[in-house]
Amino acid sequence: MKVLVVGNGGREHALAWKLLQSPQVQEVACVPGNGGTATLPRCRNLALSVNDFEGISRFALVNNFSLVVIGPEAPLADGITDYLQEQGIKVFGPTKAGAQIEASKAWAKALMQEAGIPTAASAVFTEAAGAIAYVQAQGAPIVVKADGLAAGKGVTVAQTVAEAIAAIEAVFGGQFGAAGSRVVIEEFMQGQEVSVLAVTDGMTIKPLVPAQDHKQIGEGDTGANTGGMGAYAPTPIVNEALMARIQQEVLEPAIATLKARGIDYRGVLYAGLMITPNGDPKVVEFNCRFGDPETQVVLPLLETPLEQVMLACAQRTLVDLPLEWKPEAAACVVLAAEGYPGSHTKGQTITGIDAAEAKGAVVFHAGTRLKGGTLMTDGGRVLGVTGTGETFEVAIANAYAAVDCIQFEGAYCRRDIGHRVLRQNNV
Repeated sequence: MKVLVVGNGGREHALAWKLLQSPQVQEVACVPGNGGTATLPRCRNLALSVNDFEGISRFALVNNFSLVVIGPEAPLADGITDYLQEQGIKVFGPTKAGAQIEASKAWAKALMQEAGIPTAASAVFTEAAGAIAYVQAQGAPIVVKADGLAAGKGVTVAQTVAEAIAAIEAVFGGQFGAAGSRVVIEEFMQGQEVSVLAVTDGMTIKPLVPAQDHKQIGEGDTGANTGGMGAYAPTPIVNEALMARIQQEVLEPAIATLKARGIDYRGVLYAGLMITPNGDPKVVEFNCRFGDPETQVVLPLLETPLEQVMLACAQRTLVDLPLEWKPEAAACVVLAAEGYPGSHTKGQTITGIDAAEAKGAVVFHAGTRLKGGTLMTDGGRVLGVTGTGETFEVAIANAYAAVDCIQFEGAYCRRDIGHRVLRQNNV
């Protein structure tokens, strides 16, 4: 079979890489892809935009592609799945109606309330004055979220009332464009954040191994939030009993409520969870797609062929497919461009990828492009270097050994990815 992957980040490189491990997958095409997907065997990049629904559809139909996999949230929120399904194309990814679970935080909060899913107390505002009055009454710390898609940058965890007011004014002042027409203000939750990515065919929902990522730019989890500076899986904080609770209290009620609303949700439901100090799971957010960089640590551990999982979701046969996992750990370290998550440099030459992979790691490209055969930086998060091993200590050491082989001007990474699990293991 042939599979088309929509997107150009590290997540999409990981998806293409995993799909190509199956002998059943003849070819993968990426729209538009990046420097990593351009060099994968049996993979090609297409000079199409993720928003060119007609061009993607035409290519898939003319070239007999069996499945289209949607990586990023924006085309899902814009209805790419609806468009492709109307052309008779199988799609892994929810419809526009289902993608509202990420595209509108207020919509997702209402769904959680209807489903009885545990989450932070919150209020929704359409103008600044009411939101500011609410924050002044509630006090800080408090969380301010732009309602719509803001490329992962629309959330402020305010430690003071003044910081919260500044965040509210930024949202309503147009910093996030249309994403800032409403603001959701939530109580601050304490605990550890965990990512549970689950696959669903709209009837059955099955979790993948749980992961933890490091959102902040600085070591010790300090500084500005980013798209993610690294991740590890399977996180030991989620044991079998806790995963059973997440299944029963979060995943199944979410799918049941979507179905009750008449929404046919097939693809990934990503639950960003806070595990409170007393061990209870509460939803921080839902996303409608694979996480990045969590995908780069979850997929290397998956034994079941990925295209089987995706086809089972698209064809509504997931109940019959067991998910099998390698008994290993995985860790991903992100190499970022100088200045990220603010304005950052592009166009730096990258060297050392072959030497890094000779260490046994997998280097997933995020912000890269090929220019005349030379690999160049082309984004804020440039590479995700994933190591695996029998223990977290081995996986993390393998990832950093590979990171040390790679060079580009201004390269930056955190040196403490996995610090919680290493401290737990007294390393």
